[in-house]
Amino acid sequence: MTMEDISHRPLVSIITAVLNGEQYISRTIRSVLSQSYANIEYIIVDGQSTDNTVDIVKSFGCGIARFISEKDSGLYDAMNKGISMSTGELIGIVNAGDWFETQAVEKVIAAYKKI
Repeated sequence: MTMEDISHRPLVSIITAVLNGEQYISRTIRSVLSQSYANIEYIIVDGQSTDNTVDIVKSFGCGIARFISEKDSGLYDAMNKGISMSTGELIGIVNAGDWFETQAVEKVIAAYKKI
């Protein structure tokens, strides 16, 4: 896929909120990073985890566009922080512990373009 192809595809911001999710955050991250749709901005908002979540997230490096780890007021506060950081035309949320099938975002974009 060329840069021209990507630039004509809407940017999709995907947000994951997590707190102490070391057992399952890797699967969630891998599911976003392995999407068949390429124009994704991935944002992870961590609620100041005390387990190895932060180290796991950092191990994925540049695949994650934005990452913050700070105290929040719960899941919806974390989601709202992620939304505030988003620059995408569309925003999706995948909770820590959940995952996307490989073509999930591509299918959403195809449906979106039909509107």
